[in-house]
Amino acid sequence: MASARDEILGRIRTALRDVEPDAEPVLSPPGARVPEALGLIDHFAERVADYRATVVHCAPDGLATAVAAALPVGSRVVVPAGLPEAVLAGITHPVRDDGLTASELDLVDAVVTCARVGIAETGTIVLDHEPDQGRRAITLVPDLHVCVVRADQVVPDVPDAFPLLDPVRPLTWISGPSATSDIELDRVEGVHGPRHLYVIVVGSAPSR
Repeated sequence: MASARDEILGRIRTALRDVEPDAEPVLSPPGARVPEALGLIDHFAERVADYRATVVHCAPDGLATAVAAALPVGSRVVVPAGLPEAVLAGITHPVRDDGLTASELDLVDAVVTCARVGIAETGTIVLDHEPDQGRRAITLVPDLHVCVVRADQVVPDVPDAFPLLDPVRPLTWISGPSATSDIELDRVEGVHGPRHLYVIVVGSAPSR
């Protein structure tokens, strides 16, 4: 008597009977799902906003102004050691991370970092914690994360991102503010990270 496994494998063999052994699989090209009516940056912005994050666009020479607008007045902001001066210029009260403890990080209001890559299809931002992004801890404790993403860092889909990432580095994948739901499906934000995500896309304005 044939087992369920034998039956399933038999169906697979039947389905593949006419397939050449050396035939190349037909794969959708990376990024094929990005709607033609939207530009890549527009699609990224819409997907990020779907997660209840704030997204703004600015030109490179307006970056400091955009960063300042993202931060509450008088806020203490932790910054990684390698944050570019163009970003740092928009922060009134920067707190350099020199190994701050969790308790010390809990006293700051926000964190500002750069990113390694943005993924349009999923609205995801990936950090690999290079000096312009800092330690993972500084992006988890403050209540507000302001993240600067250059337009040329945005790729269509997840497969496009992997060649740009070093697998031996720590990677943090961010899709919106931190949120979870209990058994009653009540949404709670800020449990595992910042309650607020503010993304500044630099170098490209929306096409609409």
